[in-house]
Amino acid sequence: MKIGFAQINPTVGDINGNQKLIEKAYAELVSQGADLVVTPELAITGYPPQDLLFQSRFVPRNLDALKALAAITARIPLIVGFADFHAGTGKPLLNAAAVLQHGEIIAKVAKSRLPTYDVFDEDRYFEAATSSEPVLINGKRIGITLCEDIWTEPFLPRPLYGPSPVESLVDQGAELLINLSASPFTVGKPRRRLQMLGDVARAHHVPIAYCNCTGANDQLIFDGHSLLLAADGSPVMQLPGFRETLAVGDLDSAPLSQPDFLCDEEALFEALTLGIRDYLRKCGFRSAVLGLSGGIDSAIVASLAANALGPENVVGVTMPSQFSSDGSVQDSKRLAETLGIRFLNLPIQPAFETFRSQFRELFAGLPENETEENMQPRLRGMTLMALSNKFGHLVLSTGNKSELAVGYCTLYGDMCGGLAVISDVPKTMIYRLARWINRAREIIPWNTIEKPPSAELRPNQLDQDTLPPYEVLDPILELYVEHQLSLDEIVAHGFAPETVRWILRRVSLNEYKRAQSAPGLKITPRAFGIGRRMPIAQRYQDF
Repeated sequence: MKIGFAQINPTVGDINGNQKLIEKAYAELVSQGADLVVTPELAITGYPPQDLLFQSRFVPRNLDALKALAAITARIPLIVGFADFHAGTGKPLLNAAAVLQHGEIIAKVAKSRLPTYDVFDEDRYFEAATSSEPVLINGKRIGITLCEDIWTEPFLPRPLYGPSPVESLVDQGAELLINLSASPFTVGKPRRRLQMLGDVARAHHVPIAYCNCTGANDQLIFDGHSLLLAADGSPVMQLPGFRETLAVGDLDSAPLSQPDFLCDEEALFEALTLGIRDYLRKCGFRSAVLGLSGGIDSAIVASLAANALGPENVVGVTMPSQFSSDGSVQDSKRLAETLGIRFLNLPIQPAFETFRSQFRELFAGLPENETEENMQPRLRGMTLMALSNKFGHLVLSTGNKSELAVGYCTLYGDMCGGLAVISDVPKTMIYRLARWINRAREIIPWNTIEKPPSAELRPNQLDQDTLPPYEVLDPILELYVEHQLSLDEIVAHGFAPETVRWILRRVSLNEYKRAQSAPGLKITPRAFGIGRRMPIAQRYQDF
């Protein structure tokens, strides 16, 4: 059997546009000789549609699109992900797949396992199917599953579900498993996904066609990497990551000699590039602006933006004050020249002096402190927003996960922006990514990578005047934020109790800052944002 994979990039809510995307993919894959065409999960609505599902006309319009898609089908079946109404008791909707053939909807299947953890909130909207059975398509018994239905316990955060829908389908004679997926990317996940699917295929002696979407919707990035696996778990075909691809895979083909995965740094670069490009495109922006400090974080964001949008659509702005070194300004200029982006030098020192003078009498006799320091990034944020308003650029903020975790950032200052590109990338990973970007030639000035990091808001300031070394900070943050360990459990990993206590306290104190930050692109198992919901006004302490 030849299976056509429509690894497409749907836009949430663009029902007409997604319908056309599916129509085009179906026609192309049929022309390539597919015996069956498969789309991702909720391909008509885009994933995740969230509370758009509650809009009165949203689901009916998606059902109209489903009927229109059925009308274009002939002998070759099309399996499409969509949202359906649930007639019984329980939640009002179903996360479903439909089999379309000969101009009709010949079968519907609902999702059995509804993830409600991390970024997933499907139990808010959907009722889970209580049973599943194979669908007879062109004489072949096919088990249709949706995303989480095929995931097995060792690869889930904990045992979450009852009987396996896959096991039930195989027991009922399914000869092929098809999975429509919208599986968000995290670093290393494509390899784990292949391992999981291989285990399922081997355990049940059944081939698997896994169709994942690609693209980005808000904070989530979808990497594609759709797969066709033989009954022994060996991959027969693997689609590339991070781009739309239409391909036909043949179950009779020989296994791949070696699955093709990007190294972590390249996968991260591709994921963040896709996240920027789709966020701007789907929100109606054409260009971006960001501050260039001469530091490594803004250099990474500028490199990603130039790759995502084209250098002609990126503006980098250096905004020196009296504390900015000549080297930082020159490093910013060199970076802009290397990337080919537009470069502006707009000093904030005159505005800083004027602003500070307003408080001369009120602050008389008081020492300068973070008050004056924070005036500077806020003036920079106002400068970037003025450029955004005047020219229609989206402001990209440049704070990394390590800084945001402990509040080493200024609210309404360097946190200002419409998209927090690297807010889920720890500082140590930032350095790894920078060296990967420079693997063939110097793009980011080596001085930017090698000099000690500094906010340059006071004389001779260094990050490690305030923070533990990033090589200590980042592992502790991973244990606390991603693995949710307590102080004692983290200390048991060999960290000093006073260091751990300081970090945990800072994470807790700065929830209010993160609640007001721009949406960030998720690339780790647990990011700040929709996957981590902590109260701001609370008194629980574990440190």
